[in-house]
Amino acid sequence: MTNFREQYVDAEGNDVRPIIINVGNMSAATDSLPALFTIDEVETVFHEFGHALHGLLSKCTYPSVSGTSVARDFVETFSQFNENWAFQPEILAEYARHYQTGEVIPDSLVAKINEAHRFNQGFMTSELCAASILDMKWHELTEEELAIMSEGDQGANVAAFEERVCKEMGLIEEIIPRYRTTYFNHIFNSGYSAGYYSYLWAEVLDKDAFEYFQQQGIYNPEVAQSFRRTFLEKGGSEEPMVLYMRFRGAEPDPGALLRARGL
Repeated sequence: MTNFREQYVDAEGNDVRPIIINVGNMSAATDSLPALFTIDEVETVFHEFGHALHGLLSKCTYPSVSGTSVARDFVETFSQFNENWAFQPEILAEYARHYQTGEVIPDSLVAKINEAHRFNQGFMTSELCAASILDMKWHELTEEELAIMSEGDQGANVAAFEERVCKEMGLIEEIIPRYRTTYFNHIFNSGYSAGYYSYLWAEVLDKDAFEYFQQQGIYNPEVAQSFRRTFLEKGGSEEPMVLYMRFRGAEPDPGALLRARGL
């Protein structure tokens, strides 16, 4: 998701609406098949559209806090929240049709997809936690420590540092961080320095919020409007937890993440 123009209110009091695009690199058509999305690609489309909604529905005064201009550990909440809708049976019936016959995806296959999402989640969660800790450990280093690590002409001994951090975490050899330092673009190239944990924390928020939708009815228009007014319109104009408590009426329950992952 990219903004060509942020939403804001100008000096004359006009609400200047944002210009937002989503661009995806999806499976291309072949000589024998049209362009068909994989499960991962469907999730990506819903994820990025969650960001787009956050930008499109913004109603803030200043561009510096409108749309997705929120705290780093809050911004992924709404994209990940939107993923929850991708495989709801009623929504699948609208877009998941056989490309030849037009048959709606059968309920039995929907059940298998949703069950498969819970497979190996303990391992995946450990990977994410390990990557988050590795990120933190790199950014905890002082200049003096980096200088000691980088003595000589070879630069910092990255492999030795990773090995030490993983040992301190108590990881077994079969579980390593999802991203090794040399290709961990999120923390060295994309603004998530010391913030990779935000994906897991945002999932705590999004799964707890979605449980509230499930309790109230996932197509409850009043809950949906509350979610829109409280979060999607507010951007970063108020503290994230103030907004969350306003919507949910309670602090987020970390157990929602574990339940969603089948843990």
